[in-house]
Amino acid sequence: MSRNLFITGTGTDMGKTYVTALIVKKLREEGGRAAYYKAAMSGNRKGDDGRLIPGDSWYVKHISGISQPLEEMCSYVYEAAVSPHLAACMEGNPVEMDQVLKDFDAVCGRYNYVTVEGSGGILCPLRFDRQKILLEDFIRARNLNCLIVADAGLGTINSVVLTAEYMKSRGITVRGIILNHYETGNRLHEDNAFMCRTLTGLDVVAYVKDGDTDLDIPVERLKALYEENGGKKP
Repeated sequence: MSRNLFITGTGTDMGKTYVTALIVKKLREEGGRAAYYKAAMSGNRKGDDGRLIPGDSWYVKHISGISQPLEEMCSYVYEAAVSPHLAACMEGNPVEMDQVLKDFDAVCGRYNYVTVEGSGGILCPLRFDRQKILLEDFIRARNLNCLIVADAGLGTINSVVLTAEYMKSRGITVRGIILNHYETGNRLHEDNAFMCRTLTGLDVVAYVKDGDTDLDIPVERLKALYEENGGKKP
């Protein structure tokens, strides 16, 4: 049975993929059979063969150095740089929850640590037509532990607290916060970290600075984030 962790953000362009790549890299370097999964990915380009390249998966694979095949890292890949539910309306091939769970479970059966990246923020719809599927439906279906990635700068107190409180209200286990674009000695960034900890009751488990190539967190603490409840079916 694999240990799993879901990475969400307070919105788009918070650096989820960058942070996720560093997490997967650290697990691989410490001997864990690490893997990545993302249910649906938008804003991808076509390769020379005309097929869409799952850009986030490719980036994580490239940075982390994992050997996991690209084709098992994401179930639904879209070209339009919009939410997956809208991309599917434009391009077809809407997300099916049964397929997502089947693909995710298959990855879990082959690796020790599976890091799951969300699309956008926690309220991003995966499908919204005759069926309505949100990211939280996938999270709850596999009872996944979660981390919140946020920008360290202005506005992060509001976005982190709202995201954390929404997730808690939906019965989702949040294990901590990672602040991206963090500057040591920056009064605003340091105060944001303090306020986020105080108002949410969550730890800031790592601070990621621009250009970091490693995640500054003890590997045993990182692994512990995966252990409690993660991957167990309700």
